[in-house]
Amino acid sequence: MIEKQINSSVQIFESVDELPKDIQSLMHQAVEARNGAYAPYSKFKVGAALILENGAVVKGNNQENASYPSGLCAERTAIYAAGANYPNQNIKAIAITATSEKHDVLEPIAPCGACRQAIAEYEQKQDQPIEIYFTGTKGKVIHVKALLDILPLAFDNKFL
Repeated sequence: MIEKQINSSVQIFESVDELPKDIQSLMHQAVEARNGAYAPYSKFKVGAALILENGAVVKGNNQENASYPSGLCAERTAIYAAGANYPNQNIKAIAITATSEKHDVLEPIAPCGACRQAIAEYEQKQDQPIEIYFTGTKGKVIHVKALLDILPLAFDNKFL
């Protein structure tokens, strides 16, 4: 038996104001997207904004459905829109923010497992990492340089 240690590295910013100016702008666009989320059941709204290598910004927000599995998260909404509308452009970074109509979300909200898998697929497709920044309603922002920092041992096409 061999035992291996798997480590991840994250950067933690105290607020959006500490982020680089271009990422602050991206996060503000994620907030705009979050404000348009359709979340009548959970009251939990998520917005995502990603920037492509050509400078285009693509936004997405969560879209719920009374048939719960039919909804879609903000991150995948943005990623799939980018893939559909800009199929030859790499994703450089994605900003994610979440809030609740019930209370302030004061901890950074990381992408769910399905969204992590979708991000992993696009990192593999473009053969370069996607920087991820995520936060709650306000407060700390977590930054990772690549999806593998939050999803070690990711499943990808090399297994197929």
